[in-house]
Amino acid sequence: VVILENSKFSKSTVIPLVGLQIWRGAFLLADYILSQRKPLFEDKVVLELAAGVGFTGVIAGMVAREIVCTDVDKGGILELIQRNFKRNNHLMKASTSVLSLDFYQEDWSPALERKLKETDIIIAADVIYDNNLSEAFVKCLTRILQMPPKKTFLLALEKRFVFTVEDLDVVAPCYDHFFKYLKSQWSSPPMRNWTIQQLDLDFQQMFAYERTKHLVLWMITA
Repeated sequence: VVILENSKFSKSTVIPLVGLQIWRGAFLLADYILSQRKPLFEDKVVLELAAGVGFTGVIAGMVAREIVCTDVDKGGILELIQRNFKRNNHLMKASTSVLSLDFYQEDWSPALERKLKETDIIIAADVIYDNNLSEAFVKCLTRILQMPPKKTFLLALEKRFVFTVEDLDVVAPCYDHFFKYLKSQWSSPPMRNWTIQQLDLDFQQMFAYERTKHLVLWMITA
């Protein structure tokens, strides 16, 4: 697998465009996809939210019937995903498409609406790093999961810890805020009937990254 990243993020990260590099959560999700290729992904339509450079999309494209990568249409992200799909086309058996999806926008393109109605599995990695974005993400995800057919959602991320004066401790505030907000939004039907489980990380590691104890993988079944 050959993936192009945006080189200007090699020394520092600009928050609005953190998707232009590969984070550990994406590697974890890629490992899981390959470990579960037959029981979960084979012959399925997979849609990735906040796809970034498209790395996990490429991996999903190796095992699924179709992969749809979505992200904001900023900073050349969508074009970069397309380039990475072309670079790895010889490895991918899935049909591919790249579409714009901004968590803050409620108006979706007809093309995206059509794909969502065909989607079986939704994936995302490392999308939790800003509270406002997390809330917009939860609202977007809630809307998608209520669309038929029934969908499974996989979220891989790494808890990011900071020391706060308020807590006088090292905490993961963005991770905590995300799940607190999700629970508040999913307290009524049909969301409260969805299955949420944290998956074990004992599957084979196939990529070179540090699988730290702060990496987590969640599965939500609508």
